[in-house]
Parts: sequence; structure tokens; C-alpha cells
Amino acid sequence: MSLKTGTPRADGYHMPAEWAPHTRTWMLWPERPDSWRAGAEPAQTAFRAVVAAIARFEPVTVGTSQAQFLNASEQLSDIPGVTVIELSSDDVWMRDCGPTFVIDDKGSLAAVDWDFNAWGGHDGGLYPTWDIDSQVARKVAQLEGVARYATPGFVLEGGSIHVDGEGTLITTAECLLHRNRNPRLSQGEIETYLRDYLAVDTIIWLPEGMFNDETDGHVDNFCCFVAPGEVLLCWTDDAKDPNYSRCRAALEVLEASHDAKGRTLRVHTIPIPAPLYAILESEGGAVGQVPDEHGRPERLAASYVNFLIVNGGIVMPGFDDPMDAVARDTLERLFPEREVVMVPGGEILLGGGNIHCITQQQPRPSGA
Repeated sequence: MSLKTGTPRADGYHMPAEWAPHTRTWMLWPERPDSWRAGAEPAQTAFRAVVAAIARFEPVTVGTSQAQFLNASEQLSDIPGVTVIELSSDDVWMRDCGPTFVIDDKGSLAAVDWDFNAWGGHDGGLYPTWDIDSQVARKVAQLEGVARYATPGFVLEGGSIHVDGEGTLITTAECLLHRNRNPRLSQGEIETYLRDYLAVDTIIWLPEGMFNDETDGHVDNFCCFVAPGEVLLCWTDDAKDPNYSRCRAALEVLEASHDAKGRTLRVHTIPIPAPLYAILESEGGAVGQVPDEHGRPERLAASYVNFLIVNGGIVMPGFDDPMDAVARDTLERLFPEREVVMVPGGEILLGGGNIHCITQQQPRPSGA
């Protein structure tokens, strides 16, 4: 389909909330050796569990490299509703390199193809090159036969935003105002892009995301909408936790904010699991902790907010932590009409993200 020259908003499109009906979920298959340990086999097991959980509720399309096509096809062959296609990528973060879908009220679907620079380009980015990832959104749009809106020169990852589908967006200044994304643009100019390409009116800026999040504080790992006028925020009562001040700063902003409909936000909280740390596996199989720049174990940005809403369900990460049960109970309370499915999230976390990061929902337009 054609590359559109206008903006989604001008053409009547908007980004719906994640709880709106989906046509399918898109994912990519892990193999990158500097992201995934042990030949990516533990990660592939974890991804299979995520695919299987989502496929209980809606179809899943999984893209793989040519080298992994047969392996992924075999591993996923017994899961109904899963399609494996050859779709090259630099890694698996479909939320960030894939398209952000938008819909209109006429039953049409389109894709926003954000400029992607691997979370920082040559100033702190996580890959030395990202040219293959930069093509993923275009390929998905062509596969679906939908119009594509590109934003050359404007960098954004899907994990850096959440919307309520009614005109409100939340993000973090830590990410969108970072010098390695769009250094020539002011906050107001960035907001113009968000309004034009997602059709939002109100933008809520949280100061920061989770501590040590290598995406520079993606909001989808920290805070999300769970219903119109309601958000879910990571929380800790441990004053020694580096997330303590971040959670409270976010709460202060949220409690002082109104959404696009004029509502005061209702803020729910969900606990943060006990600290989890990066590990390094040697050729001999020994496992040790990875030190940070100060020589201390490198803490990972583990979060239960990194879940995916699917048709009739919630797929959330678990960390073999006492807080798993509390987090699951929280989501069951917030989504009483959806089945909450918990899958192991530790191995995905080692790669740098979690369930929301590795997925991208394709909304079903009204009337479609």
C-alpha cells in the first residue's frame, strides 16, 4: 500500500486503547547472541510460552530470520492460531521497531512507521546498526496491505507511549526528551508529532521510568492505562529502592493531571518484584552477575506493568517472586472480565524487556 503524505489525525485516524478489540498480535523470534544467552534457547522457550498464552485469545504472527524459520516453525507448530513468517530483524522488540497501528471510524487500518535508532543511536543505543529493524514496520504494513505514515527524522519507540483511546497519552520525559532521540526538537514540537500521528489531545509527562531501564525509561515498563480515566503505576514502599523517588514523582504528576475528557485520574499501584540482576554465562556454563559501572551487580528493570492486554485476557510476566501473587490479584481485580495468564518473564527480562516490549497488537477497526 502507499506511503501517505498527510498525518493520521488529518485523515481521521487515531490510536485506540490496548483493550480495544484486536485482529492479531505480532512478535519476532529471538536469536541474537549478544542479547540472549545459551544460543537463545532459554529465550525461545520463554517466547514460546508467551506465544501460546496469547494464542489462547487471538491469532499471533511470529516473524523470524531465514536461519530460524524452520526452528521457530517446529517449536510453534502445535499451537493453534500461530503463523510463522520470514521477517528479518535485528532483534525481537516488535513494540519499538514495529508499526503503531491506527484506525478510523470507517473500518480502515493504517500503520505509523516511526523513525527507529535502537534506543539512542550512536549516543547510547543498544545496537551498532539497526537498519534491518528500521524496515520492520514497513514490511508489516505491506504484509497487511495497509497505508503507512512515516516520520523520517522523528524518533519514537512504541514502548515509550500509552494511550487511553480517548485522547490522552502518557510518556516519560526521561525517554522522549532524551538528547539521543530528537535533540533538535522542543517538548512542544514533540507533542505536535504525538498529536498529529496518534490523534491525542492531552499529553501527561511523567519525569522518569523504572530505574536502570536501558530504554531510557519507557513508560510501558512503569505506568499504563487500564481503563478510561484509570492508570496503573509501579510502586515500592522501600525507601532504599532507587525506584522509590521515581514512583512518588510519577504519582504526584498523575494525581495533579486530568485526561482529555477532563477526568481526574484514578491511580492504582502494583508492587515491584524484589531486585533481579543481570547474569553472564561463560563458555563453560558458569553463571555470574554482571557488574555495573560502579562494580555492583547490575539491576534489571523488572516490572509487572509490562503486560499485554489481549481479546478476553491479560498476559503478564512472573518472576518467581512472592509479589507475583499480589501482582496477579491486582490485574484480576482491575480486569474482572479478562482471564489473567502469567508466564515466566525472567529470561525475557535478561534480554532487556518483557511481554509488552516483544509484542504489538493490531487493532480491529470498527465494523471490520
